[in-house]
Amino acid sequence: MPSPAPSSKASLPARPLWQRLALRRLKFLAFVAVFLAVVLGGTYLLAPQWLMSADVKRQAMAAHVEKHSVQAGDTNWVYYEGGQGPTLLMLHGFGASKEVWLKQAELLTPHFHVIAPDLPGWGESTRTEGASYNIDAQAARLQGLVDALHLPPFVLIGHSMGGAIAGVYAAEHPQQVAELALIDPFGLQANENDFSREAKAGKNPFLFDDRQQFGQAMALAFARPPSIPGRFVDVLVERNQADRAFFKRTFDELREPSQYLAVQNRLDRLPMPVLGMWCHDDKIIDISALDSLRNGLKNASAISTSTLSGCNHMPILEKPEETARILTAFALSH
Repeated sequence: MPSPAPSSKASLPARPLWQRLALRRLKFLAFVAVFLAVVLGGTYLLAPQWLMSADVKRQAMAAHVEKHSVQAGDTNWVYYEGGQGPTLLMLHGFGASKEVWLKQAELLTPHFHVIAPDLPGWGESTRTEGASYNIDAQAARLQGLVDALHLPPFVLIGHSMGGAIAGVYAAEHPQQVAELALIDPFGLQANENDFSREAKAGKNPFLFDDRQQFGQAMALAFARPPSIPGRFVDVLVERNQADRAFFKRTFDELREPSQYLAVQNRLDRLPMPVLGMWCHDDKIIDISALDSLRNGLKNASAISTSTLSGCNHMPILEKPEETARILTAFALSH
C-alpha cells in the first residue's frame, strides 16, 4: 500500500532560531505597547493630574533643577534650584507658579545658579488664611527667603506681578540686588487698555469655570495659546475653582493705587542696572509702561530695554530662547 502523504504542516521547514526569537520579541513589544496605551489612556481619563505631574518632573530633569523647601517667617518656601554661576532669583506672576520658569531654567542653568520659588500663597508654598499677599507683603517675605538661603548679591528677575514684587524688593534692599530684570511687570504707569479698565471695575479674567472660559483667559495672555489636552484643562479649571477665594482677595488687593503703582513710586530708589523687557503686543500690561520705566530710572547705573514681537504677556513661554538670550546678555554685561 502507498504510504500516506505527509501533512502540509509537517512539510514546512522549521523557522530559524533567530526568526522565532525575533517573533517572540515583536509579540512581547506589541503586548507592552497595547498595555501602555490602555494604562495611559485610562490615566488620562481618570487621573490626568498624574500625567501632568510626570511631565513637570520631566521638565525639571531637563532643566537640571531639583525641588527644595525652606522655612522663612510665616512661609514654607518651595522652590527649584540648579546650575552653577551667578545667582538668578526668578519670581512668577499672578495665577502662576515656579513651573512657569522651567523652560528658562533649562536654557539658563548651563551658565547660572537658578532659583525659582513658588511665591507665598501660590503653588506649593504656604498660604495663611487671612494674611495679605499684596506686593509690599510679598517683598517683605522675600527677604526671609534670601536670608534663609544665605544668598550673595544676585540678579533678581520678575515677571508680571513677580516683576512688581522684584521692583519693590530691589528698592527696599538695593544692597542685595546686583541687577534687576523686569519682564512685562505690573506696578508701572501705563496707558489704559481693555484689561486695566475691566480690572479697575472689579472683573477678574483669571477666574474660569469651564474649558471655554479657560481658553479666553489663555487668549488674553498668549499671542498663540498653547494646545493643552482637554482633561488637563479640566484639572486646571478644578484648581482654579479651589483657589477662587484667594484669587479674588489677592486680585482685589492689587487693584489699589499703592499696588498698581508700586514700582512707579520707587523707580528713583533703584541704583542697580535695570532691564525692562516687553512683548510689543502685551494685552495685559500695555507697552507704554516701558516708557514709564525708562523715564523714571533717575539713579540706575545702567538701563537696558528689549521689545519682543510675536508674543503677548508670556515671553518666557512664547519666546523662551530669545528671552533667555536677553537675560544672559544682561546678567553677564555688568
